[in-house]
Order: sequence, then structure tokens, then C-alpha cells
Amino acid sequence: MTDEQWGQLLDNLLKIVGKNSFKSWIEPLEPAGVSERVATFNVPTTFLGNYVKQNFGDQILYQMMALNIDVSRVRFMVPAGAPKPAAAPAKNIDKTRAAALSPERDEIIASAPLDAKFTFDSFVVGKPNELAHAAAKRVAEGGPVTFNPLFLYGGVGLGKTHLMHAIAWELQTSRPDLNVVFLSAEQFMYRFVQALRDRKMMDFKQLFRSVDVLMVDDVQFIAGKDSTQEEFFHTFNALVDQGKQIIISADRAPGEIKGLEERIKSRLQCGLVVDLHPTDYELRLGVLQSKVEVQRAQYPQLELDDGVLEFLAHRISTNVRVLEGALTRLFAFASLVGHPITLELAQDCLADVLRSSERKVSVEEIQRKVSDHFNIRLSDMIGPKRVRSFARPRQMAMYLCKQLTSRSLPEIGRRFGGRDHTTVMHGVKRIEELRNQDGQIAEDLEILRRMLEA
Repeated sequence: MTDEQWGQLLDNLLKIVGKNSFKSWIEPLEPAGVSERVATFNVPTTFLGNYVKQNFGDQILYQMMALNIDVSRVRFMVPAGAPKPAAAPAKNIDKTRAAALSPERDEIIASAPLDAKFTFDSFVVGKPNELAHAAAKRVAEGGPVTFNPLFLYGGVGLGKTHLMHAIAWELQTSRPDLNVVFLSAEQFMYRFVQALRDRKMMDFKQLFRSVDVLMVDDVQFIAGKDSTQEEFFHTFNALVDQGKQIIISADRAPGEIKGLEERIKSRLQCGLVVDLHPTDYELRLGVLQSKVEVQRAQYPQLELDDGVLEFLAHRISTNVRVLEGALTRLFAFASLVGHPITLELAQDCLADVLRSSERKVSVEEIQRKVSDHFNIRLSDMIGPKRVRSFARPRQMAMYLCKQLTSRSLPEIGRRFGGRDHTTVMHGVKRIEELRNQDGQIAEDLEILRRMLEA
């Protein structure tokens, strides 16, 4: 490849990938020549080479072919003699042979691509995840290993994978000298099987045991896979013995993963095990408030009514991914129909999501809790009396029914002594106004909500 072709290739890639990605990922590449239709590029770190291969390899190959360069494959390698990070000496590894491994070894150990949205800056911290976040930040500093492994676990959509990606991004930025490998347990298993098939097990063993930070997402997927567990166990031990950092995630605690060998469970429990608890209302609202800015940038013309985010945070409680998806759908729908985002629009647009996420709170339960809280008889709250001591709790109960159940306004009205739906609508609107004006009403609503959600 001539200097002119290299310059043209860089110009083309800059236009395609953009200035930021070009500076971060393409600019560090150094062409090392083309041999037997394979173009080799030198890279400063294995991490960078793996990322470029996963995300830009096909585009680089296509652009080279467009410039009439006779290539069929691209590869990225750290040149021999490049500075290595300081680390404890590896045990039982033939370093001469490891250095002589063919560049195709990167195909075995290439990291999974990272999601640019999953950074520490975009992670919303609350009580359910503050310990996991703090532990992840500590590990991402890349300093001496303080707890090994770091084991993050929790249900779907609670932030495990987000934190894993954030750690990898932070290490890539602050410690580019480290060899960081991030992959799912399924990818580890696939590459193990591939190495067996291609008779490259020695390469597999040496390469995985020479990383500085090994990150394995969703480790529960190796449960029941005896051969993969065996290799994972030995890799784990070798890295711990060398003082290398291991970060693992799963959907449950190590001791609760069925089909996982006891010796692996024991090893996984020897570090810091952190549970990402189900989200609470404040955290869900914080997530929505952070994501709504992204949506507003895309749909600046849309108006968002007060109370919509609070409604979503209360009604969609199990999964942050579902919550974020619901917000994205809501903005897209409002843009298509040309309407502002109101509570009614949210209920119509997200009816299926709200049904699947519906809390098992009944109108009757809300009525009982409200009457008990205000120390009035249930019959008085539901009945026809319009004195303030009964009317205000009645309106608050109607408001909570609207917020916490999927019942329509006419249905709610029937449960409150056969009242018309316009009466319910007026009561809900009045409480929405008072909630922002009267601190006592806001406090009473929050207390009642917590009791009903408990």
C-alpha cells in the first residue's frame, strides 16, 4: 500500500466514522504492509486492535478494496517489542512461544464490542445500586487489585452489563497499557470450542492467562458445561495467582447458580459479591429524567406534561430497559401523531407495557388505606358527603387509583359511589395541582404510595 493510498484511505474513513471515532480508533493505526492479500496494521494495545476489528474491520477492508488494493482480510497486532504493562510473572507459560504465536490469535481472544451509551456518566446512581457503582469505579481505576473477583449480580435490566461496559471504557481511557478482555460467558465458551476444533488449545490457554483484566458477562451460561467450566476454573486461578483483576456478572448470586461446580462457586465468592437491588421509585425517576434530555434533543418540538415521568416511574417498576424503551416509544409516537405528551397519550401509547407491569393494587385496597390514613370511615369517603374532611381524602384516593391501577375514569367513578367520570377527572386534576403547592398533601401521597407498594 502506497503512501498516497494510505492517505486516501484515512480521508475516506474520516468521512465515514466521524471525527471523534477517527481520532480515538483509526488515527492510532500504523500500516505494516500487505502480504498474501492480508493487510496488517500495528496497534498500540490489544484492546484497541480488538475494538477496531470488531467495529471498523469490515469498513476498512471495503475501503481498501475500493482503492484497488488487493486484500481479502485485515488483521491488527501489537508489534514485537512494544512496551508491556508491569505485571507479576505468569506461571508455566512459555513466553518465547507466546511471542511467536501467529497474529490470528486475536481471533480467539477478541473482546466483544462496547456500547458507547454504557458509561459511568450515563449510569444513574441510587440506593439500590450505589455499592455496585462504587465498586465498579474502584476497579476501573486500574490500580492494585483490592478484591478479586468483583462479582455483580441482579435481575434483568438493573445495570450489570452497563457497569461492565463502563469499567471497560474507563480502563481503555485511563489505562490503555492494560490488556483488557471483555466478553460474555457464551463467547468464552464459543472460543473455547473453536480452539478445541482448530487444535489451538495451547494458544487459547496462554492468551487468556496473559490478560491484565478479564471481564465475563452473564457467567450463569457456563453452568452445566463441564469442559468449559474446567477451563474457566483454571483460567480464573491462573489470573488470580498473577494478581490480575477479574470482573464477573450474573443474574443471581454464585451460590444460587444451578449446574455450576462447587469449586467455581467457592472461587467466585472469595472476592466482593455485590447485589444490584430492584430499582426504587426515585432511581427510576432519575433514569427517566436523564433519558428525557436525549429524547428532547431528537424531538425538540414536543411538549412533555408534568406528571408523565412520575406516572411511568410508578407504573413500570421491574426493568429499567423496559422503562427506557417505553420512553423512546412514547416520544416517537407523539412525534408521529403530532400531539404533546400527556398522561392520556402515555396511557394509550403504552397500554400493553402498562398491563404487563401493572401492580396488583386494587381500588378497594387504595380506598381502605386512604380512609385508615385519615382516620375516617370508608363509607364516608365513598359516600355523598362533600365536607372537606371527606372530599379531600376522596380526591386523593381517586388520584392514587388513576396512578396505580389501570382502571378507567368511569370505572373509578363507579367504585366511588357511582360518581361520573368528570368528577374523578376534576379530583385527579385538583390533587395534581395541590401536590405542587401543599407540602402536607405531597407527603401524605408519598406515604400512601409507599404503603401500597410495600
